Amino acid sequence: MTNVTDQDRVLIFDTTLRDGEQSPGATMTHDEKLEIAELLDEMGVDIIEAGFPIASEGDFKAVSEIALQSKNSRICGLARANFADIDRCWEAVKHAEKNRIHTFIGTSPLHRAIPNLTQDEMADKIHETVSHARNLCEDVQWSPMDATRTEWDYLCRVIEIAIKAGATTINIPDTVGYTAPMESADLIRKLIETVPGADEVIFATHCHNDLGMATANALAAVAGGARQIECTVNGLGERAGNTALEEVVMALRTRNDIMPWHTGVDTTKIMHISRRVATVSGFPVQFNKAIVGKNAFAHESGIHQDGMLKNRENFEIMRPEDIGLSGTSLPLGKHSGRAALRDKLETLGYEVGDNQLKDIFVRFKDLADRKKEVFDDDLIVLMSADDETNDHLQLVSMKVTCGTGGQAEATVELEVDGKDVIATEHGDGPVDATFRAIRAVHPNKAHLQLYQVHAVTEGTDAQATVSVRLGEDGMIATGQSANTDTVVASAKAYISALNRLIMRREKAGPGADAREISYKDLT
Repeated sequence: MTNVTDQDRVLIFDTTLRDGEQSPGATMTHDEKLEIAELLDEMGVDIIEAGFPIASEGDFKAVSEIALQSKNSRICGLARANFADIDRCWEAVKHAEKNRIHTFIGTSPLHRAIPNLTQDEMADKIHETVSHARNLCEDVQWSPMDATRTEWDYLCRVIEIAIKAGATTINIPDTVGYTAPMESADLIRKLIETVPGADEVIFATHCHNDLGMATANALAAVAGGARQIECTVNGLGERAGNTALEEVVMALRTRNDIMPWHTGVDTTKIMHISRRVATVSGFPVQFNKAIVGKNAFAHESGIHQDGMLKNRENFEIMRPEDIGLSGTSLPLGKHSGRAALRDKLETLGYEVGDNQLKDIFVRFKDLADRKKEVFDDDLIVLMSADDETNDHLQLVSMKVTCGTGGQAEATVELEVDGKDVIATEHGDGPVDATFRAIRAVHPNKAHLQLYQVHAVTEGTDAQATVSVRLGEDGMIATGQSANTDTVVASAKAYISALNRLIMRREKAGPGADAREISYKDLT
């Protein structure tokens, strides 16, 4: 059991693979669960709630394998208050080097009405099931579901019963996100002061985000004496989600002056696991999400950009490197000022005087009014607006075959610096085959960061606009094309982006570090 006398340590209990996966549509495959569990284990999460073993055979197998592969974290499974659930949970977690059974029952009047149990009947059930779990496992967590709407006297009574039955952690769930921070702190504090034996166990908090206060409630509970926070990566979970792992960890790290507690989580792994969870769950992270959102370390306002260029602490209370990012982003848009534009042009290799900057700034603002974001390659085109673009690659012809009979095949003919070159490739669909054929003609290391198709008119003959964003050695370039044939538009957009990458590379000059002439893309 964790040393409960260590008052400075807050345990991180991650339930991404259990509560997080309960988000409608967020189901993960077996291999994806193992991958996320491994990442959580590596980043130093104290307890991983790996699943609900009795829910399905697949969940049982996933929890069992996670228990076997874990190297650092304690592996926990969830079980309802009955012997069958608890036995199945133990079978799944027993092979972990450190294991835990987490059993729960709804104690509020609304939840007691579901099994139609009286207070006394439920109290007996809690004693029997927690005792049974403790006979199997030395580490037992018990949760009174909907605790924040349970009568005070009854909540104290059942918590005392669970402690006497052998529970080592008492988790207080705000199941419907109903409470507020002051209430959260007071509840934990009063329970620790009131319930006999409370000083012998760890109190935990599990907060939902229905009113947008999950993280605040969790941190308030810690102020009240809780020493375990239940959370999920990206705040994934039922309805509006849970306390977000990245938020509580970085809040404890950043505001150690008023919250003098610490965790063992390696924060530099936060961004990586955030992106993986977003990918495998199918739940993208909102742009303005705290800590891990695309815009969390991005500054577009001219005043903010100028302040950042002078001293990043003017507008950043934490370092992007602390969560695994390579740096701050200063995206250019209609709110950007001259200081940011000059800085960006300098990183692209353009030295401009004050008068020239004034002229460029006017044209930049005009462009920014028509675009949501101005990328590096837009500025290059802007700087060479009076010059003819020298496209190294031009599409001459293409032919694509696809259907149900096998892989798609694409034959692409490009003019490369005045010479026609043809290549044929197969792929997973017509666009993939086309891109492969283009790469065969012009080998490159560019990574496809974005591929979007938008229909600009209605009907089956709609004109499609395709956007492609490529990244190579720190450089970013976009290409766009419109055509009634989506595959042709895709090919032209891809080629356009490649041409801009070539232009960027030439601008960098021989031996230049491409990463020094491009801002860091946070997508």
